[in-house]
Amino acid sequence: MDENIVWHHYAVDKTKRSQLKAHRPCILWFTGFSGSGKSTVANALEHALLARNIHTYLLDGDNVRHGLCKDLGFSDADRVENIRRVGELSKLMVDAGLLVLTAFISPFQAERDMVRDLVSEGEFIEIYLDTPFDVCEQRDPKGLYKKARAGEIKHFTGIDSAYEPPINPEICLNTSEQSLECSVQQLIEYLLSKNIIR
Repeated sequence: MDENIVWHHYAVDKTKRSQLKAHRPCILWFTGFSGSGKSTVANALEHALLARNIHTYLLDGDNVRHGLCKDLGFSDADRVENIRRVGELSKLMVDAGLLVLTAFISPFQAERDMVRDLVSEGEFIEIYLDTPFDVCEQRDPKGLYKKARAGEIKHFTGIDSAYEPPINPEICLNTSEQSLECSVQQLIEYLLSKNIIR
């Protein structure tokens, strides 16, 4: 980093911003294969949190690649950079006092750990969508598995690119066995138990 770049401290900080809200800020990091239910569960959870007057923002993998990360492909190096950018953005949103939901395949443990290290203890909650791979491929909501099997998409997670399951996630969800409502309730109960929301 350039030695002439200095962090500027302001009078209004994360603590003061959080005091305006009825919750603590954190990142809810949804990870799992394409088709595992990340975006669906995150969307439903955000809707449930809105009903509780919780200040949220949902970052979705596809949506971010339309703007912030539109210059990136899907090589391992580009995936790492994608998560680095999203992690830094999420950190800023936590500093703003928000509860940030992120729905990204984020296949590498090192990058998820990197994001965890960006924020304070207890501000990163890893949610593993532990939906079996064959169920995800059968769902194929975007037709991506079919294209990957046909060789039309390269570096597709689970086909010709690796996925490293979380080592010790805070929450595991299997959307092939539990309903969307049950998944959301499990997440709400966790947030209540950790006094993130009231």
